[in-house]
Amino acid sequence: MEKHDLLHEFPQHKEKIHNLKVSDHHFRKLFDEYDAANNDIHRIETGAEITTDAVLTDLRLKRVHLKDQIYEYLK
Repeated sequence: MEKHDLLHEFPQHKEKIHNLKVSDHHFRKLFDEYDAANNDIHRIETGAEITTDAVLTDLRLKRVHLKDQIYEYLK
């Protein structure tokens, strides 16, 4: 399964992501939450962790919501 880390999702914004991570506390929090959700999803999808479909769906929805918020910063 493919991990959806932000640098692969938004390669054209690599420098801006880095700058925001070090200069904007709220962006850093969103970035860290996205990264944690993404890692949880990856562990579940690869079978390293077992959970219900509902939990996986909730994590995916959380990741999409966080990605949307992050994209607003990057525009």
